[in-house]
Amino acid sequence: MPTLKNLLTHRSFVRFMGARFLVITANQMLMVAVAWHMYDLTGSAWDLGLVGLFQFLPALLLTLPAGHVADRVHRGRLFAACVAIQATVSALLVWATAGEFVSRELILALSVVLGSTRAFQMPAQQALTPTLLPTHLLQRGVALSSSTLQAGTIGGPALGGVLYAHGALTVYAACVVMMLLSSVLTLTVRYVHHATQEAVSWQSAMAGVTFVWHNKILLGATSLDLFAVLLGGATALLPIYARDVLHTGPEGLGLLRAAPAAGALLMSFAMLRWPLHRHVGYSLLGAVAVFGGATMVFGLSHHFGLSLLALAVTGAADNISVVTRLTLMQLQTPDEIRGRVAAVNSIFIGASNQLGEFESGAVAALWGPVVSVVSGGVGTVLVAASWLKLFPALARRDRMQ
Repeated sequence: MPTLKNLLTHRSFVRFMGARFLVITANQMLMVAVAWHMYDLTGSAWDLGLVGLFQFLPALLLTLPAGHVADRVHRGRLFAACVAIQATVSALLVWATAGEFVSRELILALSVVLGSTRAFQMPAQQALTPTLLPTHLLQRGVALSSSTLQAGTIGGPALGGVLYAHGALTVYAACVVMMLLSSVLTLTVRYVHHATQEAVSWQSAMAGVTFVWHNKILLGATSLDLFAVLLGGATALLPIYARDVLHTGPEGLGLLRAAPAAGALLMSFAMLRWPLHRHVGYSLLGAVAVFGGATMVFGLSHHFGLSLLALAVTGAADNISVVTRLTLMQLQTPDEIRGRVAAVNSIFIGASNQLGEFESGAVAALWGPVVSVVSGGVGTVLVAASWLKLFPALARRDRMQ
């Protein structure tokens, strides 16, 4: 595969993908260990929810300012610093666990630090990737980046669970090592940084929002993803489906959770080999419609194998959407505001995931899980159809450039 070989000749890109894989895997391990540790300490489902909330709120508040920082400073060094801070958090958990003074309050305080740090990490990593590759390799680069994300998302929780059998201390120590390696590896990444010359102001901090709002292709692509995940996400209801609909145990739940990431990983490899060249807009809208249709199939299924297949299809379709949207975003955005535009994208992703889980749970509480999932899938298909009329420039987009 000559194009993949061409990707691998860009050493800074390869190093950054390696650094991202290490930190994504370590983050997934850390989240598994922290959740289990908190539940061991308090036995409270409410406290488990607080761990996620305490990470989400600071990330939401800081992401736009963080995007401006990513446009002013060296993005590789910013990413490395964020990962080093997360390694420090893991080291504090090693110390507290070894000294037996881990508490609910300590975990929640460190969750705030993790959420704040990731608010700066996300825009930096998204804006850094296109500076490491020539334009003609960018779509394949985004696909490879997505496969790295999915591999870490699949492997991290499994590895964290295996290591947790030897105690939380083992997981935290492994996270320290992996995050430090990731930080050091990122410091070897080389690129030409063009810092923005804009003064720090409310107007400059909002430049990413303004740019996306006036660029109808980007606005259509990002809002499409927002509503698709908001309506079509079934992740929050998987425990209910596993126990009450599919009548399986924790092992089955683990497979259900891994299925979307597995589908996305396979699609990433496919897009590395066969990237989109024509009809980009219709392909994006079609992928979202398939995502909605597969969500409906999952919602109606009572067969475990069919449910796994449907979830894998949702992951594959979502990956087409993600790779297409991120490639369009990178190609449409000037380098000097890439960090701020990436920050807007991060907010859309965070809001759709968090609010989507709330929406699914609220509808399920009122009318049951099947109605929640199926209606969400129907809504996603309707959104994809509506975007044909609302954003005709996006629908008619033929090529990435």
